[in-house]
Amino acid sequence: MPIPDYQALMLPVLKIAAAGTTRVPEAADKIASALGLTEAEREELLPSGKQRVLHNRIHWAKFYMGKAGLIDSPTRGKFVASEAGLALIGSNPATLNVERLKAYPSFLEFYVKSTDLTGASEQPAAQAAKKF
Repeated sequence: MPIPDYQALMLPVLKIAAAGTTRVPEAADKIASALGLTEAEREELLPSGKQRVLHNRIHWAKFYMGKAGLIDSPTRGKFVASEAGLALIGSNPATLNVERLKAYPSFLEFYVKSTDLTGASEQPAAQAAKKF
């Protein structure tokens, strides 16, 4: 199974963060197990060879959700769901992606600024969060 993109990982990451303070390696282990990733897939590195693909995508999911106010970082390297994140999880969403994050003013402001600077546009990805 290919490693899901960062948008497909948003909901699983938020659900893990809603259970309590965690770190990316712990979240990666839980997600990899739930998705049935092989050891090779778990260890797959980015082209730079400096970071695992799964860890990188979890970091991006966490970063974007942080911009929306769904994730807090109480200390370096740790993260947890914020009150807004817990409220979102409580509504039992089927998916979570950039389009959904645009409903949060802080994220929309960040997104507009970042796309204005880069000229990029994002399309929502298929979600792999159903296993969580």
